[in-house]
Order: sequence, then C-alpha cells, then structure tokens
Amino acid sequence: MTESVVPGTVRHERHGHVLKIVIDNPTKKNAFSPEMMMELAQALTLLDEDPQLWVGVVCAAGDHFTAGLDMPKFFGPKATAKPRTKEVVDPMGLVRQCTKPIVTAVQGITYTIGLEMMLAGDIVVAASDTRFCQMESKRGIAPLGGAHFRYVTRAGWGNAMYHLMLCDEFTAHEAYRIGLVQEVVAPGEQIERAMQLAETIAKNAPLGIQAMKQAGKKFIEAGEAAAIEAIPAIRAKVMGSEDAAEGIKSFVERRPAVFRGA
Repeated sequence: MTESVVPGTVRHERHGHVLKIVIDNPTKKNAFSPEMMMELAQALTLLDEDPQLWVGVVCAAGDHFTAGLDMPKFFGPKATAKPRTKEVVDPMGLVRQCTKPIVTAVQGITYTIGLEMMLAGDIVVAASDTRFCQMESKRGIAPLGGAHFRYVTRAGWGNAMYHLMLCDEFTAHEAYRIGLVQEVVAPGEQIERAMQLAETIAKNAPLGIQAMKQAGKKFIEAGEAAAIEAIPAIRAKVMGSEDAAEGIKSFVERRPAVFRGA
C-alpha cells in the first residue's frame, strides 16, 4: 500500500459493496489523534448508513496497525477529544455499534485501542509479525474501550485475565490460539486477505448477514450493556489517581513506573 504523504488521517475507498477504511499516520506508528478517531467514526457511519455498502475492512498504512492513542491530545491540558454520541458509529462499539460486518487487518504494533477496535469488529486477520499488548495498567490506568469484556467474550476468563493482568506483549499465533484472531498470514498479505474475506461476505445476501449479526449480538447484549455501564466508574477510579499520574510521568521519563495503589 502506498503511504500518504499527509500524516494523521483516516481515509476510505469504495470497492463495490466493500468500504476499505485506512488508518494513515505511519510516521507515528498510526497513533490516533482525536481528529483521526472522528474520521474513523465518520467512515464507519458511512458504512452503516449507505445501503450500497455491505461490508467494511479496517486496515492501516505502514508497518504497524496502531501504537494507540496520542495521549496528550486526549488527556493533556490541550486535549481536543470529544465525547462519543449516537450521531456516529463508535469505533469501540460502546455507544453506537455498526450493524454491517467488519473485517480488520492488523500488523506490527497493535496496542491498547488497536486491540479494542479490532474486537469491536467481527473478523480479524493478523500478519504473523503482529505484536499485541493491552498495557493500560502499566501506565496506572485501565482499558476503557471494551477490552475488559470483549477479551472475556472472545478468549474466555482465564486467557483474558492472563493477558489483561500481565499487560504482556503477545504474538499473532497466541492471539489466534485464544480466539482474538481468526487467520494469521504472512506479513504484507493481511490487507489483501481481509479484502478477499469481505468480498466473499459481500456475495451473500446483505440483509441476511446483517440480521444474523444482530441476532448474534442479542445473545451477549445484556452482558455488554452492563459492562459498558461500568466504564465511567472505572474511569473515575483510575484516571484521577496518583498511579495514573505516575504512569504518564514514567512513560515520559522513560523509566519503570513505581505504583502505590493510590
């Protein structure tokens, strides 16, 4: 894929009934600014609302899917992040969810919200060089984009707690073993394979596919709703803590954090 010369965007392309959504900020390992998150939300909303779009593919330019949030732009004194509303599809699937199928292609560094975004979709294709990590608790905070329940849904309690509590980096093959990833391919083939899967899905009856997804979501809807309702309490508990401040400070100072549990 040709990388854009303009960093910090999320662009999209129509391929018949498939909408290809590309995270394009490779010079910063595709870290998200609030503006990029809104562009992603708008692209997902287009997918959800356009009757001629039946399947979405979310992928990224460059060597990495995403290193996560550009933290100062979301939580610093000059933060420009805005609350999610039902006017657009939430990339984390916590407010408004996309009713169309989404295939996500990941590679390289796929940290924090990258994991949560892919799990908000339906099918994940990972390059064999993908490196996953849900590291928020290493920074004195906690995942706020759905990891706390989607890991459990996809991987089971033990596998979920293993990686959420260790905050370890794990491979594409481990992600496949525990069910977070559906296919592992050679590096550079993940987007092509995701597009192939999307095009195969698009050959099926779109209303049937959408109804099936909606029915499947009903099975876990009550549990998800309760888990989503818990997020403000989680945020309130961790974001204003001394440990959160220490986590950010240690990251900036490039040293191990020293947490106090306060």
